[in-house]
Amino acid sequence: MNGEIGPPPPVDVIVVGSGAAGMAAALALAPLSVALLTKTHTLAGGASPWAQGGVAAAIGPDDDPDRHARDTLAVAADLADAAIVHAMVADGPGAIARLIALGARFDRDEFGRLALSREAAHSRSRVVRAGGDAAGAEIVRTLSAAVMGAPSIGLRTETFVEDLWIEEGRAVGVVARSAAGTVTAHRGRAVVLATGGVGRLFPATTNPREATADGLAVAARAGARLADLEFVQFHPTALDVARDPMPLITEALRGAGARLVDGRGRPMRIEGFERAELAPRDIVAREIVARLMRGEQVALDARALGPLLLGRDFPQVIRTSLAAGYDPRREVLPVAPAAHFHMGGIAVDARGRTSIEGLWACGEVACTGAHGGNRLASNSLLEALVYGSKVAGSLRETLGPSRAAPIEAFHGAPASDATGTPWRAPVRLELRLRAAVGRGLGVVRDAEGIRGTLDALDALSDEATAGEARNMLQVGRLIAASALLREESRGAHWRLDFPESYPRYARRDSRTAGELLRAAAVVLA
Repeated sequence: MNGEIGPPPPVDVIVVGSGAAGMAAALALAPLSVALLTKTHTLAGGASPWAQGGVAAAIGPDDDPDRHARDTLAVAADLADAAIVHAMVADGPGAIARLIALGARFDRDEFGRLALSREAAHSRSRVVRAGGDAAGAEIVRTLSAAVMGAPSIGLRTETFVEDLWIEEGRAVGVVARSAAGTVTAHRGRAVVLATGGVGRLFPATTNPREATADGLAVAARAGARLADLEFVQFHPTALDVARDPMPLITEALRGAGARLVDGRGRPMRIEGFERAELAPRDIVAREIVARLMRGEQVALDARALGPLLLGRDFPQVIRTSLAAGYDPRREVLPVAPAAHFHMGGIAVDARGRTSIEGLWACGEVACTGAHGGNRLASNSLLEALVYGSKVAGSLRETLGPSRAAPIEAFHGAPASDATGTPWRAPVRLELRLRAAVGRGLGVVRDAEGIRGTLDALDALSDEATAGEARNMLQVGRLIAASALLREESRGAHWRLDFPESYPRYARRDSRTAGELLRAAAVVLA
């Protein structure tokens, strides 16, 4: 490790990650002192500001939390924890109210009520939106402003957490590297990981550059229990153009009436569903992949919605499509699935506590049991907001009164280019890592492909030894091991060589990284 480890700053809680979950937790922890660490240059990093659909919450006159819970459980492939789901959706209206109190500007109808959209597998219109299709950006703007004004929070940007600091089995801080390369130990009475997902591990993804599985890798190296890592949701309608990340075409567009069509403009059909567009994401993604593999074309046709509705409710879709050379008001949009959300993660309990004393986790990096094998659209921001608050409540009860003053905020200098920070993987190495993961861990899988992924990652182990590359390599191996061990098809995990579901697998699978890799080695032998 290069550089020197400096003196630990006196804080109550270290929160790693500045997406919706991390900021919600940091704010709700007041008056405890918080060091909020993020590897990005501003609070606008991560996947949260990219969310187009919005926040699912049962606030409509024809809706209620029980109905929202039923919809969530119906798509979860018998893996979601019903108690966790009911608790999450019950707090949906409260989460929206808290954001409005902080100044969030959500869209409203002509009567001043919150405007609600419908997305796939929802039985009601319950997605609260902002700016038409820019809810994530509005939520991040709201939370960022509150964080910047909070006297209990010290923000540290351009700070990459390399490992947890463990003493006698307890998390007491983190070891982090600055953009200048300096290594510092940050000490706290507790640590919260809220670092987001794993999308950047895949060659086709809607996730931003920083989604490199950092928190999951850090927790795995410390010996935390992990759960259901094989369940990666692929969004079925990413714009199929040569962009990295692939532009997301929000599911709300389909909820408003856009249709999936084949190369001849005919509506795409999925058996058992009146409209293919509103089937669960895993089913739609597999159908599109099957067609693409046969050499067919799949597109999204939104022209019937008309330019006025598209311009009012989906300005972000129009902007991103035009930037890629397509106009959804006049032509169909070619689409393909792309890695979008990780249902698995660090195993946590109902309060966000991990198996390591002193360590909590929330947001996409955590596996709460709320999503099971397939996430219901727009439940991700809901989970981030709800569990950010739950984690804070658990910490306040556990830690008691504050024992330290907030650290002084520190804003690092922006990186000079895409590889300007010392933790970034060299571009060619990153591309090879992503290609290795994509080889066997796509929308459909089999043992041969998974073994190919593990072999390709092993061949890169001498190069991927630090920073994001180390994290991508480690988590890629763990997802592959989990996928190899689940010899069935369930939710977003679909094995061509095991196309059926089996009752013995209808449970949460929680293991340490070592246990996962040892079990996979037995299968590989």
